[in-house]
Amino acid sequence: MKRYLLSFFLLGTLVMMVVMAKTGATLKTAATPLGILNLEIAYNISKTTAVINAWSPSKELDNISIAKVNTYWDFLFLFFYAGFLFIACKKIAANSTGPVASAGNIIAKAALGAGFLDILENAGMLITLNGYPSSAVSFCTTFISMIKWGLAIIAVIYVLTGLLVLGYRKIKQLK
Repeated sequence: MKRYLLSFFLLGTLVMMVVMAKTGATLKTAATPLGILNLEIAYNISKTTAVINAWSPSKELDNISIAKVNTYWDFLFLFFYAGFLFIACKKIAANSTGPVASAGNIIAKAALGAGFLDILENAGMLITLNGYPSSAVSFCTTFISMIKWGLAIIAVIYVLTGLLVLGYRKIKQLK
């Protein structure tokens, strides 16, 4: 069972990426070209209000409700991506030595931290989407989002770099 965990979390991450893209597709408008990310990075009330106004319900579309659904799906997505990054970093660290192994173990924990921060970010976005926007919520949501993205990107870079190094070692052994 343990040997299939990485595959389980990778598959879940990929499936959820498709789900998130499909459920959030209409959130990309002329005013919000990044979709839900525009709400994540709306660091003050005027920027938040602009996003909410761009998504205001019309006869054809209720993007506020769609953004809520997309955010609820993100709770499942964060479980998968944080789990995948944690396990992948741990496996690469286990196949490394010295500072690279130590860094991998720290970065694995940071990946879980990114998942936790994503929960807080989602809570902030849901507060806003449910009609309670404020400067404090906008700022905190963006601040948390930036830290989350930083941690997740560091973990992704570690995994990609680790895969390249481990692949290179394997190829070198075959020669």
